[in-house]
Amino acid sequence: MSEEKSSAFAVNDDGWLRGARPEPTDNADPRPEAEPITLLVLHNISLPPGEFGGQAIEAFFCNRLDCSSHPWFERLRELRVSAHLLIRRDGEPVQFVPFQDRAWHAGRSIFEGKPECNDYSIGIELEGTDDDPYTPEQYQSLIEITRSLMTAYPLITPDRIVGHEHVAPERKTDPGPAFDWAYFLDHLTVMQPTNDEETS
Repeated sequence: MSEEKSSAFAVNDDGWLRGARPEPTDNADPRPEAEPITLLVLHNISLPPGEFGGQAIEAFFCNRLDCSSHPWFERLRELRVSAHLLIRRDGEPVQFVPFQDRAWHAGRSIFEGKPECNDYSIGIELEGTDDDPYTPEQYQSLIEITRSLMTAYPLITPDRIVGHEHVAPERKTDPGPAFDWAYFLDHLTVMQPTNDEETS
């Protein structure tokens, strides 16, 4: 029998990821009618910058952040943003927006000549910075989640997985040089066992 374990993650019919902790936000809206999901955009975030842990990211995405609790947070006071998913440093995924809805993650952006990536993409935030190595737990969760997304939304292919830096290069640098694209893509596309192999 193969030693491969089935993923703990799967996309439900309602667009929520089984295995993720739900934290619904109002910072989302419907996608344009008949706009298929064809792109995955990876980001990073830490609040305050360079500090990990705590609940600030979730509070920010859900409009609960006390901007008086840290001087850096004042610049976030009027912002209303979100992502579909956050992957914490320990690999825990937190979902804010169902995948069929539009999260507010990419801003002004363009991919292969098509603007407004929010309309047709899924956004995943990794808790981290451009220069701090991401954790093995984050890569493992990201790989498994991405495989689940590619199953649910087959127009997302490896060549349609990008960083925020690729779709908004004049504004953004994330997930940055610390993100190991080669490792991620190599492990993402490793051959998975067939049903016959799983039961042999």
